[in-house]
Amino acid sequence: MRINQKLIFVFAVAGIYLLNACNPESKPILYGEDKCDFCRMSIVDQRFGGEIVTQKGKVYKFDAVECLVNYIDKRVEDETKLKLILTNTYDHPGELINVRDCFYLKSENMPSPMGMFLNPFKDREEAISQQKQNAGSIWSWEELRADFDKNK
Repeated sequence: MRINQKLIFVFAVAGIYLLNACNPESKPILYGEDKCDFCRMSIVDQRFGGEIVTQKGKVYKFDAVECLVNYIDKRVEDETKLKLILTNTYDHPGELINVRDCFYLKSENMPSPMGMFLNPFKDREEAISQQKQNAGSIWSWEELRADFDKNK
């Protein structure tokens, strides 16, 4: 009876380990080392990086929201089937946040790495504050995606 309990314990631990291994998750961006999977430039600015994680756990990294959206448009059939779509933000550099939880300030007074002047923010109030200082318009993820689709 004692051997059966040990076997059950071993299989339970192994099962938990396997379940965790199959759970796709984000990986830290190595700023200055990782390259953008769309434009191949180095990812250096912690305010603008981004990441896509597929259902199978493949991670794609980007140096700007512009590259992330262009990658989705050109290489992803159905955005809703991605496990995670994350971005760094201007107000919380280095932290990856779900793109749908962010606000995007498009202001010609605030450059972004790929020249589209897109600055993601985690906090709406901070986006509004920056908009008052720098002009521009604030967009949701859905509005941003629609604008990219319109300009194809």
